[in-house]
Amino acid sequence: MFKLVFLLAIMLCGSLQSNAQSPPTYEIYALKYFGIHSVPLSELALGAPKKDTMNMYFMYWLVKGNNGKNILVDAGFLNDLDIFKELNTTFYIRPDSVLLELNIKSDEISDIILTHPHWDHVDGISLFPKAHIWIQKEDYNYFVGEAWQKDGRHGGFYKRDVDTMVSFNLAGKLTLVDGDDKEILPGIKVYTGSRHTYNSQFVQVQTGGDKVILASDNIWIYYNLEQLKSSPYPNGTFDTTAYVKSMQRMKTLASNMKYIIPGHDPAIFSRFPMVKPDIVRIK
Repeated sequence: MFKLVFLLAIMLCGSLQSNAQSPPTYEIYALKYFGIHSVPLSELALGAPKKDTMNMYFMYWLVKGNNGKNILVDAGFLNDLDIFKELNTTFYIRPDSVLLELNIKSDEISDIILTHPHWDHVDGISLFPKAHIWIQKEDYNYFVGEAWQKDGRHGGFYKRDVDTMVSFNLAGKLTLVDGDDKEILPGIKVYTGSRHTYNSQFVQVQTGGDKVILASDNIWIYYNLEQLKSSPYPNGTFDTTAYVKSMQRMKTLASNMKYIIPGHDPAIFSRFPMVKPDIVRIK
């Protein structure tokens, strides 16, 4: 009897140790896939000098876990969109082709966390057929519904992306995140408040000892963050005050200011170590 109790105790202890495994850690990579020339700074940040311009990179992020997860934050776009012809393009690489530079195939992407449903962040989800999509519930509902009603705001939205998102939802491959400060995957949280779109979200990733904020378009460029200047209303945010408060909050959520990563600033690719010509590691 004593031996049986002793064996059960050992088994229980082993089970508890297994359940108490440390959370996963992640490596983060920024991948650029598109660039445009000479964007007026005043179109990106309120109060910026009207004479100043800058080039912009369009990027998404790979969050690679030691648990086998390959997670994207945003997904880029395909260059057959009408808007592509209107832009002063410097380069374009299809988003899944950039991933191949890291020897990761499109069907190896497990999850895509969408910060918001603008064309340059959502249109590429069809390239990753096995991924599970995460998006804010209010942002999704506005995107597929109210945005297309009278007085709705659907600038930056494409109908085909609505169809694609609904199809992912119908297939059971989409999770609606309901609210702020939510851990959606181990070591990965999402936060709301910026209102770049109706209820856009940004992402906090635990990389080991550091906490990185992938702001995406909740901060367009470093100028927004360093000067605490909102992107302009209405193209950049629903609420300029909320945009600034969100940046202030990010400073409390990142372990270091350098780990707050904006969505379109080319300086990211000089501030962090290059892995491949189109890829840097955020570390």
